[in-house]
Order: sequence, then C-alpha cells, then structure tokens
Amino acid sequence: MNDLTRRTMLQRGGMLGAILALDAVSPALAKTISGGPPARFKAIDAALREGVARNDVAGVIAVAATSKGVVYEGAFGKADVATGTPMTLDTVFWLLSMTKAFTATACMQLIEQGRLHLDDDAPKYLPELANPQVLEGFADDGTPRLRPAKRAIKVRHLLTHTSGYTYSVWSEALTRYEKVAGMPDIATCRNAAFTAPLEFEPGERWEYGISMDWVGKLVEAVSDQSLEIYFRENIFAPLGMKDSGFLIGSGQKRRVATFHSRRADGGLEPAPFEMPQRPEFFMGGGGAFSTPRDYMAFLQALLNGGALHGVRILRPETVAMMMRNQIGELNVQEMHSAQPAYSRNFDQFPGQEHKWGLSFDINMQPGPNGRSAGSISWAGLLNCYFWLDPVKHVTGALFTQVLPFYDERVVGLYGEFERRLYAGLA
Repeated sequence: MNDLTRRTMLQRGGMLGAILALDAVSPALAKTISGGPPARFKAIDAALREGVARNDVAGVIAVAATSKGVVYEGAFGKADVATGTPMTLDTVFWLLSMTKAFTATACMQLIEQGRLHLDDDAPKYLPELANPQVLEGFADDGTPRLRPAKRAIKVRHLLTHTSGYTYSVWSEALTRYEKVAGMPDIATCRNAAFTAPLEFEPGERWEYGISMDWVGKLVEAVSDQSLEIYFRENIFAPLGMKDSGFLIGSGQKRRVATFHSRRADGGLEPAPFEMPQRPEFFMGGGGAFSTPRDYMAFLQALLNGGALHGVRILRPETVAMMMRNQIGELNVQEMHSAQPAYSRNFDQFPGQEHKWGLSFDINMQPGPNGRSAGSISWAGLLNCYFWLDPVKHVTGALFTQVLPFYDERVVGLYGEFERRLYAGLA
C-alpha cells in the first residue's frame, strides 16, 4: 500500500506494535423477533460464537429480516478489545462501500422526481466530467499516456460501474498513476482524487471504481444539498436511522468497533481507523458509518419495495429496476487485487455469470448458501456484507471491521450465517 493511503486508512496511528488480548468466549447477545422460536437460529449463534473463539474475528454482528420483520439479531465478541466492551446491536461500523446503496437510493429518488434521467449525459450536471481522459499506458520514462474519451459518460454509466473509472486497490495501472501523478487516493476525501483518468471507454465494460463517488457529487449538484444533509433528510430520518452519517459524533465514536488487520500468521492486530472528518467532499462511494440495526432498517425498506413502517423512500417499480440487470451483455468480473494489504481478489460467484443492477451485484444462478437466483448483494472494504433475496423475501447482513477485504475467515462466517439462516427459515 502507498504511504498516503496507509495514512488515510489508519488515521495517523499506524499499526499497533503488539496484538491486544482477545476474549474468545465473550458472552453473546442474540435474539429473534417475530421469527418463531429462538431455537430455529441457535445454529447461527454457534457458528458466530465459534468464529470469535477461533480468532476469525474479534467481534461480529449478524442481522436478518423477512417481509414480516426482523427475524435474527446476534452480537458476539468485543467491540473494543482494549476495554473489553462487548459488541451490541448499536455498535457503530464504518461501512465503506456499503455506503453506495445509500447514494444510489438518493440518485433514484431524484430520478423519480424527474430532476435527472439515467441516460442523461453526466456533464449536464457535472461540467468537470465533460472532457475525461483515458489512460492508455505509460511511456518508457514512466509518463502516463492519455487520450480524450470518445464517448460521453452517462448517469447510467456511473450507477453501473461502466464509466471507465476504477479503484487503485484493484488496478495496477491506477496505482501506478497515483504514484506518478501525485494524485491522492479517493479514500482521502480530497477533491484532487477526481482527476483520475478512465481506464476504458464509457460503456465498454464493467469495472469497479469511483463512479459512485461521482454519483454523490451528482446528487449534491441536483439537490443543492450536501450528502450529509440529503441522506439525513431523505433516507436516515424517515427510516429512523439515528446512528448513520458521514460526520461521527462523540457519543457514536465511543461505540465504534475496533478495526483489525489480519497478520501473516493469521492473528488480528488492532489499530485506529476513522474516515476523514474534515473531508473536502462526502464520499458517496464509501465514507459513511452506521449500526447493524440502522442498516437493517434500510435493507428492510428495499425488501418491502421501498417502504418501512408506513414511510416510503422509493417506489416499488424503482426498487425493482435497481435489482434488474442494467449492464446488458456485459458481465461483472473478478476484481484482481493491486494492493494485497487492503484486499484479496474478489469474486462472489466464481465460475458463474453475474450482472450489475443500479448499485448491486446480481447472481443469475442460485447462490451456494441459500439465496435465490436474482438476489442482490454487495459489501464494504472492512469485511461487512449484505444480501437481499427478492424471491424468498429474505435479507441479511454481517458486520466486522477487518482488513484485507474478502478475508477468507470472515467470508466463511458470512456463508455459515446465510446457510443457517435459510435452514432456520425453512
């Protein structure tokens, strides 16, 4: 990882010199609500408790709901390993890319209102997108070779990661460009990160990147509000999400789950982590925090076609459109890590065709752990995950704070949670 990104992601403190002791047998908080006898889900409790005992995670929370309401909530291990504070359902997590679903929702609200359209040229609202450059490679002396893009970037391209923008974490070329050009990583929340070039023509292929950060700027331009205010007024407050946002309060900060990095020997090393709190822009692609209870309220609203407890944030037809293939014949591709300290290679459905909706990965075949074909899902860099199954009317999410992303042990726990949830519901 480069020094600038390391400083940004670990916020001055760097990695601690020695691992703090972990209490692998911390008492668990687990219950079910309107989902039948708790015994139906004791297998989930056992899997997550065992994950803490094995030191797969210092702490973990899982939540799930059906169209009838929340059916499972379980919290295990420590939120703060130094103080021994246990995980609770109100522990605060940095969402990273699970923020994208909020940003897509905000954009779709504006589309519902007719204030912008999927096939509009994005420069109509963001003039800085009018003349994007495509990175073709590097000269012998290391100078980047750039050319003007031949096509305009559409709003649709930004929402579907087909714009040409990438992330340096999964791009050797952009990692090299950042070093040569002195361009900051997007995680610094500095506007200079938006000077990044494209890596391909808009609409040419799918590749994960900073497109949703541009969508955040698009929402701000059209609404004439910051994302912090727009989300609060149009998503968080209506759904009762009192512990979600970009700017974290002192009380919330005391409830943040400790971040850990996986060491080479498999152990966990705790370190400071906080997204920039004096950002030059609010990072619609990854800057928000939330709690498991808050995020589940948001997922329930999507599961219910855009409404929760009589409050509607999207129309049913809009939610359905977000969950349909929006990239045509293109396919979601495996993300190859360029920065192993941050991420392993990532493909949720290796060997299977999967598509992209309006901010969601869509498995076109049944998933290996119970979800139906046509389910949507995504994740956050610190190993938080969610899925929503519109066929069986189930949604679930798992929360940790661990790097690198797609950590094998955490992914194993996520799979166990999903399998045992569907077994309990059956």
